[in-house]
Formats: sequence, structure tokens, C-alpha cells
Amino acid sequence: MPEPHSQAARLFGERVRDARIGLGLSQESIADLAEMHVTNFGKIERGVANPSLHTIVRIATVLGVDPATLVAGLGQGDLPERMHALTAAEYIRERNLRSGSAG
Repeated sequence: MPEPHSQAARLFGERVRDARIGLGLSQESIADLAEMHVTNFGKIERGVANPSLHTIVRIATVLGVDPATLVAGLGQGDLPERMHALTAAEYIRERNLRSGSAG
């Protein structure tokens, strides 16, 4: 079985699954209502797919939850490690430091 894309994908999938089970519905039912293939929905629940924003909103709507609840608290630490993990503020500060020292 494939590994989750990231901790964020795994947590998102768990939240979707918990909401679905709480409604007492099958993956097939939710996938049908969200107008997606059940295989893709299953991958999202297992955290091995990285859904688009549109898909997140469709799933949340079907589940009757605010999309924000499905992604609440997820942050940089939940994503795969990257070479450059700067915030926009850090980037601007570094750019300003470099341009100040060059001029």
C-alpha cells in the first residue's frame, strides 16, 4: 500500500474519513455526491492523494462541514521537507539585507 504524501495529507484524510463515518455513509456514497471516482476518494482518505482546492470544497460541502475544519492546524511541519522553506516575510527580510549590503 502506498505511503501517505505527507502528514498533512494523512491528517486531512483522517478528518474526511471520520466525518464520513460519523454520517454513516460509504466511500461510494460520498464520492458519488462529490462527483468524483470512489478510487480517488479512497486515496484521499488514505492520504495518498493530494486533492485540489475544488475537490476539498466539494468533499466538505457533501460532508456538511466548513472546508477550514478539514485543514485546521495543518502547517509547514506537516508537509514534506523542502530545500527552501522560507516564509514570504523571511524572503523579504533576506532580500532587503542582501540589497542593502550590495548597494
